[in-house]
Amino acid sequence: MRAENIALLTGAVSLLLLLGALGFQYIGGLPPCEMCHWQRWAHIATIIFGLGGGALVARGVVAQGHARSLAMLAILFIVISGLIGAYQAGVQWHILPGPHACTGPRYIIGSGAPSSVVRCDIASFILFGLSLAGYNAVFSLVAAALAGFALWRRA
Repeated sequence: MRAENIALLTGAVSLLLLLGALGFQYIGGLPPCEMCHWQRWAHIATIIFGLGGGALVARGVVAQGHARSLAMLAILFIVISGLIGAYQAGVQWHILPGPHACTGPRYIIGSGAPSSVVRCDIASFILFGLSLAGYNAVFSLVAAALAGFALWRRA
């Protein structure tokens, strides 16, 4: 498989995962937490380097020699999203400490009323024991492993 195709497929996986997250948010009514946004930013970078870069190489706008670097950047960012998802799953299982900004109860100063911060340590959706962050970790890391293997095999 050519390096630009590996980049394109990696970007496509991130696009599907990001669209799924947006579907859960806007159709399913599940607002994202701070760590969810971190995962989304990594997917956006994967889409830019994977789909954008791969398409530019395929059209001849970017030299073929850069295809491998673009594929490696796409793989790097999908790994980052997967690792953040794994970390958040660990926070949700109360194995790992989470960021102070979105774990534990939060209150509006002086009122005693809970704030509207979406908590990172509580899974709002669980299927077969995994939260959305856990599924992001699994799909992202498997896609990265397959893409990395294909890129390594190409070399």
